[in-house]
Amino acid sequence: MLLVVLVLLLPSVSEACGDPPRFKTMMLQGEPKPNYRPGECVQYECRLGFKPKLPALPRSAVCQDNDTWSSLQDACVGKSCPNLGDPANGQVNFVNGSVLFGSQAHVSCNPGFYLIGAKVIYCEISGDNVNWSDNLPICEIILCATPGNITNGRFTQYKEVYQYSEVVIYRCNPSHGPDEYSLIGETTLICVDHNRWSSDPPECKVVKCDYPIVENGAIVSGFRGKYYYNMQVVFQCHDGFHLHGSSTIVCGANGTWEPKLPKCSAKERELHNNGRAAKVLICGNEMEDLWQGLLSSRSA
Repeated sequence: MLLVVLVLLLPSVSEACGDPPRFKTMMLQGEPKPNYRPGECVQYECRLGFKPKLPALPRSAVCQDNDTWSSLQDACVGKSCPNLGDPANGQVNFVNGSVLFGSQAHVSCNPGFYLIGAKVIYCEISGDNVNWSDNLPICEIILCATPGNITNGRFTQYKEVYQYSEVVIYRCNPSHGPDEYSLIGETTLICVDHNRWSSDPPECKVVKCDYPIVENGAIVSGFRGKYYYNMQVVFQCHDGFHLHGSSTIVCGANGTWEPKLPKCSAKERELHNNGRAAKVLICGNEMEDLWQGLLSSRSA
């Protein structure tokens, strides 16, 4: 009888609250229990990186008679990292517009300057407080060392140090042989970043392509005795022939024509002889005579 009375006095599992609510900025004090009886209270504390809101809000919840927890909201807010000023010749951009815990600061430099340090720093936990993950980077002026010298050529404005956006221009020396030098690559180099030019120095060397000959075709533009780098030729096929490939070719840096030489092939012409269609290749006067003969046979 006594046992039955004790069982009746104990709360059933259904008459209890489940796990206490979870929050982004707060955590439960102590270890959670499997269930809580009505009237039991749980306390919360701010997580690392957060602090109590001001004015203070409640940080406790009560298991109610209807087996639910009393209403509670996040009562903590992220701690703030120290304010960051813009570096000299640069600026800081806060991704979410704040310096609270979890924020990111993106640092960039003005044109003509380059960054030394981390481009992105984070507001993170540091001991019991928060701080930036790295020191504020600095912006240094962009300078370029002297670009490379080239064989058979030279460049203007020789200096030991060049500032951002300064330009050097390369030229080839006169050739003392039968063929002139060609400049392969970029003529103009620009200082675009710290010790970095817009491209590698060019080369000065003899680049010569063979005289271009296309059977059953002729050059219509670009007549020369010799063909050097970057010289252009335009072809046209003779009457009765069709061009296959590009009509315009250029002497490339490796001494070959780009694209490859076109071809001129005989056109197909359809003839009708006594109602029957026939395709013949027109190649010179002999086939033209055949054409005239077939036409004469039809009219006879």
